[in-house]
Amino acid sequence: MKSVAKARAVKPRTPAPSRDTAAGKDAVNAAIGLFNRRWVLRVLWELRQGPMTFRVLRKACGDLSPTVLNARLAELRDARLVSHTTAVGYALTATGAELLVAMRPMLTWAIRWQRTVARKAGPRTG
Repeated sequence: MKSVAKARAVKPRTPAPSRDTAAGKDAVNAAIGLFNRRWVLRVLWELRQGPMTFRVLRKACGDLSPTVLNARLAELRDARLVSHTTAVGYALTATGAELLVAMRPMLTWAIRWQRTVARKAGPRTG
């Protein structure tokens, strides 16, 4: 009796969608939705320096309208990225600070990208 081993092509298996994958997608979509709100990233960026009063933060954001700044701060407090106390004003929470650390690679990439675009474009005339 001869036994002939047949070679079968092994197809890589695509993992079935799991709850973790769906939850991850939902979480990323929620974060992108928040970051897509105008001025959200700017407010977070300005608070990287430390706590700021409303007036100081507004000035740091280029004299952003008080109505818009209040709305964004409320959204960021609801998202637990920013906290507010009368003693220090607005500040990043631990989660907000963690977000900025996670975004550091994007900052590094953006700086490189901007330099590349500037080199390719060269000086503009006229």
